[in-house]
This record gives sequence, structure tokens and C-alpha cells, in this order.
Amino acid sequence: MEEKWQRRWYSSRIHEAEMDDRPKFMLIFAYPGVTGYLHVGHMRGYTYVDAIARYKRLEGFNVMFPVGTHATGNGAISLAARIARKDQKTIDYLCGNTCPLEMLDELKDPIKVVEFFNDVYVNQYWKRFGFLSDWRRFTSTINKDYQMFIRWQFRKLMQRGLLIQKPYFAPACVSHGPVAIDASETDIQCGGGAETVEYTLLKFKCDDMYLVAATLRPETVFGQTNFWVNPEADYVKVNVNGEVWVVSEAAFNKLTYQKDGLERLEELKGVDLIGKKCVAPMVHRDILTLPADFCDPNVGTGLVTSVPSDSPDDWISLRALQKDDATLLRFGLDPDDVRAIKPIAIIEMKGWSSLPAVEVTEKMGIEAPGDPRLEDAKKLVYKEGFHTGRMNETAGQYAGLPVMDAKERMKQVMLASGEADVMYDLSETVTCRCGEPVVIKRVDDQWFIDYANLEVTEAAKEQARSMDIFPAEYHTNIHAVLEWFRERACVRQGNWIGTRFPFDEKWIIEAISDSTLYPLYYAISKFANDGRLKAEQMTEEFFDLVVLDKGSFEKVSEVTGVSVELLHQIHDEVHYWYPLDMNLGGKEHMTVHFPAFLMNHVAILPPEMLPKGIFVNWYIVGKGGKISKSKGGAQPIPGAAEKYGVDALRLYYAHIASPFADVEWDNEAVESYTARTEKMERTLLDLMTLNGMPNEVDGWLISRMASRVLRVRDQMKGYDLRSLATEIYFEAFNDLRWYQRRGGSNAVTVARAMDMLLPLMMPITPHTAEELWESSGRNGMVSSAAFPQVKENDVDLAKERAEEYLKAMMNDANEILKVTGIKPSRIMLYTSATWKYRVMKMALDLSAKNELQIPTLTKAAMTDQEVRGHGKGASDYARKLAEEFMKRSASELERIGQSFDEHAFLSGCLDFLSEEYNCHVEVHVAGEPGTPDPQGKSRQAVPGRPAILVE
Repeated sequence: MEEKWQRRWYSSRIHEAEMDDRPKFMLIFAYPGVTGYLHVGHMRGYTYVDAIARYKRLEGFNVMFPVGTHATGNGAISLAARIARKDQKTIDYLCGNTCPLEMLDELKDPIKVVEFFNDVYVNQYWKRFGFLSDWRRFTSTINKDYQMFIRWQFRKLMQRGLLIQKPYFAPACVSHGPVAIDASETDIQCGGGAETVEYTLLKFKCDDMYLVAATLRPETVFGQTNFWVNPEADYVKVNVNGEVWVVSEAAFNKLTYQKDGLERLEELKGVDLIGKKCVAPMVHRDILTLPADFCDPNVGTGLVTSVPSDSPDDWISLRALQKDDATLLRFGLDPDDVRAIKPIAIIEMKGWSSLPAVEVTEKMGIEAPGDPRLEDAKKLVYKEGFHTGRMNETAGQYAGLPVMDAKERMKQVMLASGEADVMYDLSETVTCRCGEPVVIKRVDDQWFIDYANLEVTEAAKEQARSMDIFPAEYHTNIHAVLEWFRERACVRQGNWIGTRFPFDEKWIIEAISDSTLYPLYYAISKFANDGRLKAEQMTEEFFDLVVLDKGSFEKVSEVTGVSVELLHQIHDEVHYWYPLDMNLGGKEHMTVHFPAFLMNHVAILPPEMLPKGIFVNWYIVGKGGKISKSKGGAQPIPGAAEKYGVDALRLYYAHIASPFADVEWDNEAVESYTARTEKMERTLLDLMTLNGMPNEVDGWLISRMASRVLRVRDQMKGYDLRSLATEIYFEAFNDLRWYQRRGGSNAVTVARAMDMLLPLMMPITPHTAEELWESSGRNGMVSSAAFPQVKENDVDLAKERAEEYLKAMMNDANEILKVTGIKPSRIMLYTSATWKYRVMKMALDLSAKNELQIPTLTKAAMTDQEVRGHGKGASDYARKLAEEFMKRSASELERIGQSFDEHAFLSGCLDFLSEEYNCHVEVHVAGEPGTPDPQGKSRQAVPGRPAILVE
């Protein structure tokens, strides 16, 4: 069925977007990086886009939904290298999916890797899921024509003064050069949350060398009491501009990427440094070197200065060592010297003692090194100290300064005096796609895009205010993200796939920077793909003309060789389809891609071409967190499509949760959507066979379907696919089953219901909707149908209210039967006494005038002659009704006000109810003369809820 309808869609070319007189709607999903097979997690966001595109077609829009791939970076290079070296895990991964064994030799070429996965993504994933994408516009970042567009984009950025060059300490793969570290993990295998950390390197003179400690808190130097060394670690002496530094081996390796001329001299054992004295910088006092196994050679320099007044780790370790005679003896330390070390108070904090590390460890009951609570204690003291603390008199000339000010001043003084230096590191381990480690490397001539530019930032914020951005929280937060966004390195050197930087071709434009303005290129790409436009013809003058309306068609034609007619056609396409109406991407794009996307648009394009919408989707996650296509273990897309069915998967993505929440992949949950899809199809096919006479429930079904159409139209203003799925696949399904249960069997009614239902099934489950559309004898395809029309009298709230009344009454009766265990011989129903309807109408009238209060309703009721005759019972009822209605919303009261003759309605349902309960059912009006009421049940009847007596 899936193949059948995909073949029809694509042969009829309904997916191909051409200009016409309809309003247009252009939308994309963030094109995927080419690093391997995609998985079921990716398809969540992709299917949202196709569903929204199909829905907009229903609404009468001319929709362009193009796709492409993002091959920039080293993902394909890394994969090709693993194939070339015959890495068995990689070969098993490829051949275990869809790669023929005989093709592996070709895939040693990175470009062939990209071409292979381009075909996989389009044919095995997107077409397999029935996407109505305009395949003619497919593009990839390896394409020469695409790269000409990116080079033009960067020329425009240069002309705006947004490209700047300066030295930079950048994350870099030790093999491939600079990489981007962000949540998208485009260039890396792991470590997307890492931040660049700037350490101040404090130099402690010790004999003819300097012990170098890395710290994040240079302002605490006045509190230094001792120096920590890991006795089990290996250290190295390094010649740094004539000074001999001692650092860990790992630190030396990191420093080689940041400093020139380093010379490795000799190794040192940590144990050989214990017991030495060194001179602390700035305070110039001798302190002891002491053993501490918490000094990690891979963190900082592997050497640590000790400030026990403000560091819980230092205080607990010092106190433990002072009590540990065996360790003191082992390292030949004088116990009196070690025990003489006392914390030195340096920072005043409101609400804290002068020794906060001592105080916090006592309060938390921390007594031994390695206690996991030390991390929380450290965070608490550091946060309080940095944000609220002031240096005390121990800090000399810095006394009274806020800690955050003292930190920078003291650092600069020590740098200027040569007592300190700087080293950069990453806050967590980061691994490149190729498997090599990522370090921080100095780049002397790095190029940046200046996203800190105030004019561009303000323009981007102003544009964001006018956009449809989902979720609503991101619409609010994006302004702060734009404010925070600063210069971003935009080019790299090394072994990368991508576009050459037009101003210095030794650089490759990096993966975020070449994926911001690209949606515009989809309006042009089809002309390159069909051969009418050559990459070499895409000069700066060409793009200036077709995008920015700058230049003469005749002159550009003369320079480029592109005909004037074709130039006009390309220009018109660009200005017809742009601006982009929706850009959908995963939540990892919120802090990097989307801000850059928006700022590049406002920097280069005129106001009328700026984007209109952003939609962020959350992840499908595995048991252990986010699924990653590069790490294996993800559910393959073709296998999932075969097992569950494409429409079931599409329904799962749309309905399982809000798009703005992560969902853990669950096979049983997906199977339930397969069952739901099949139930819906069977129910509708059953209904198509009916040919009975009309009855009282037909109007109700038409009204229910019409109401759902109107609700969906309102919900989809916010692209609420989950509510659409709920309305159609769950609530409407229940309506159809109720219609059958109530004896509905009219073919005309069923046909009218399907007119409204099938088009709204189509965006989420298009194959099933098409099959049912055809099975019902309708012409054409539902994918080309118009939005269901609701006629003026289709919605009848009184009929809907009546069936709700019946369902509620049956629920009450079923509960009675369940609790009592009675097998009924007779059920007596009592509709409300007429005077209660009069009180209810008074309550509704008062509410409509915003005058409903307990006293006003009671007064109105007791001035009515018929009501007043029921005495205290009437006043009590009026009071209770007022209390209830005052809690209800206006829409709820409006629905209650859809009155119908409850007695007449239930009287018309007696045959149905008798059959349902297999007993005699009768209905009476409470309080009427001669009404049988053996247990006084009729007094319980109120408008909207009959009383029930079961015998």
C-alpha cells in the first residue's frame, strides 16, 4: 500500500513546487549531517515537516518542501578512513544496514561516502516515509553550485564588516584541526557540552624550577598555605622561554598546541617533589609540597595550590594528612611543620564565617577526602564567594574589592610580573569524529563572524519578535540567546570537506557557518540540478541580481552567459518562495544554529525576505539518553518501517508526546499505534458497507465531525499535530464507534463524515488516508484535496449535548450495576422537574450578564411563583447551582445552555437502552403526578443528569 501511493504521488508530481497564484508556504527541516545511517529518532522532526506541509496544502497553500544534506566537516572523511583500514566494526555497521559488500571499495573516497548516503537518505528514508518533498531541488554542501552560493554569502558578510580576523584559542582535533563544540555534535563523537576553560597558571619557584599549578581562582593566592602533588603521577620538566616548568605529561601535550618553542627536558616522579619548599606567587612566602592523590594529571597541570580557607577539598585533605602519622612518615614529612599549617582567611561573605570551607564541611558532616558531597560543598562556597564576597585585609591593596573584580586585577598583575601565565583546556573529554582527542589550540589568524555586532543583534531581536517561534518559551528566550551570541570562528584548516573561504583558500568554511542562509538556495538549486545553470556562472553579480535585485539583467547575462530569460525566471522563483516560512530543527540548534540562521538573514537580506518561523523539536531517546547515528545501537529506519508500518510510525511521532518533550523509544508503544491505525482503517471500511435509513444519531455524527474540523483548524494555527492526531485518530474514532453502537447506518451520513475525516487523516497517515479515499469511490487523491468544508448548519451543539447526556447517564447506570452486582429487570429514568430547568435558565441568563452570585440567583428563583412553591428545596438548589456555575468557564456554560428536551430525547432512546441493558427501560418526569417513585429517587434528578432506579 505504501509503495503504491508513493508511486502515484511521485508520478503525478504533486510534490513539485512551481510558482502560481496561490499563497506560498516554504518550510524545511535542518538538513542532516552525513556521518552514517540515520535512525528512528531523526524521523520524528522530519515527519513533522511533511505533516505540516501536507496540512498547508489542504489549506490551499502552494507548498515548497525541499531537502538536502550537510556533508561539511570530517564525518565522511572519518568514515572513509575506517573503511580504508578495514575496521571490522565499521564494515559490520555498513553491511548490516543496506550497504552492498562490493561497494565498500568505492567508499574509501569521502565524496563517494556522501553520494552513497545522499541516496540512502532520500530513497530509504524520506521517500520511504512518503514525504512530498520537491526532489528536484535536492542539494548537498559538497556540490560546487552550493559552494558558490556560500562564497557569495561570505562576500556579503565581509561587505557588511562582519568578518574579523584575530588570534584565537580554538578547539581542534589533533589530526584534523579546529572543530565546533556544541550540542549538535556535528564534528565530534562526544563532548558536545564541553566549554573552553581558561586556567591561570601560578608559578611556584622551587630550587631551579617552577612548579606550575592551574587555578580558576587566582584571587585566592593570599590564602595559599601549601602545595599539592600527586605522588603516584609522572611529571615532566619543560623549558618555556628559558624557565623550567614542572607540569604533568598531559598538560605538556596540551601546552604544545598553545605555546611555541616548548622543550621537553626530563621526567620527574611526583614522589620526588614531596616535602620540598616553594615560593608562592604574589604573597612570596615559602610553603610545603604535600601529597594528594586527588591531583589528576589530566586536569589542569596535575599540580594544585592549596587554599583551605575557601576550598573544602583542600581543608579536608589537609586535616586528614595532619592526622595521618603513617603517611607523614612514609614521605619523610615533619609532623610539626605539617600540623602548623592553618587556614588563612581571605574573603568576607555575608552570613558566613571567615573560614567558609571549614564551616560548610562541618555543617555537612564531611570528614574524609573523596566524600562525594565535597563537590556540592565546593560549588556552594565558590558561588557565594565569587558573587557576594569581598577581599579582606589579608589581601592588602585589594582589600574591600568584590571577589569578581579582584580576580581579574590580581590575575593581570601576576601576568605582568611573570609570576603567572594562561592555559586553555576543555571542561570535559571531547573526541573528534575520527576518534582522535580534541584539544585547545592557538590559531594566530583565525577568521570570525562578528555576531556581537550591535546593529545585527538588534535587527535579529526585532525580527524574532514578529516570528512564529515554537515552543513559546523559545520565542521568549531567543532574545537572550541573541544577546549572548558573540564572535564565532567560521573557518578551519585541515582535512575537511566544505567550501573554500573566498578571501584565503587555505581555510574551509565550518559546518555552522555554511548552514545559515542556505534555505534560500533551494529556490535556485533546481536550475543547477537540471543543467540550465552552471556553477561557474554563479558569480557575485549573479547572486546580487537574483537575490538582492542589484544590477542589470542584460549586464549580468553578458558577464555570466546566463540568458536574460533564465535570469528573470530564477529571480522570480527566489522572490516568490522567500522568505522561509518555517525552519524546523532539534533542540540542539537553539543556542547555535537558529541564532546564526537569523543573524545571517538580517545581515544580508532585505526586510521582506527575512524568515517567518522556527519550530524546535525534542528527541526520541534510547534507554541511556540521546540516540546518535554515529555511535550505533539505534533502531534502523527501514527495519522499523517494515515492522510497524510507515503510517503507524508517523502517528507515533505526532501523538506520543508534545514535540517539546523527549520521548524514550518503546517498541510496545509503537506497536499500539500500528494497532490504532489498523482499527481506524477497519472501522471506516466497515462503515462504507452500510446502507441503512437515517435516524436521530446522523445529525449528531455530522455535528461531531464538523466540530472536530473547526477545532483542528484552530489547533493547527500553532502546528499542534498532537491535538490533530488526538481529534482524528482517537476522539473521532470514538465518535464513529458510538455512531455504530447507536444504530447509525446511513450511507449519506457516512460519506459526509468521510468528506471531513479523510483529508484530516492525510497529513499524519497519508497512505491509509489515500487507500480509504480510493476505497470509498472518491476521485483523485486525498493528498490533493481541499480542506474539509463545514456548512452553516453542520454544527448542532444541542444534538452533541444530547448524546453526551445519554453517555453520562449510561456511565452512571453502569457504575450502579457494577457496585451492586444487580442483573436488572427494569431501569427507571427520571428527568428533572420542570422548575429546576427554570432555575438553570435564570442562572445562565445572570451569568451572561456577569451578574451571577448566590444571592442574585436565589432572589430571582424565589420571586418565580412556580419555583417558590418548592420552598427550601428550591432555595437550596439555587444556591448549589450558583456555586457550581460560578466555577465553570464561559465555554462550558455555553455548552450547558444548548438545551434539548431531555424527556423526549430519552423516550426516543428506549429501544436502544432496552437492548443495551437487556431489560425493560422507562422514563418519567420527576415530580409529575402519578410518577412511580418507590425509593424517592426522582428528587435527585437535575437538568443534565437524570436520576436512575435499577430493579
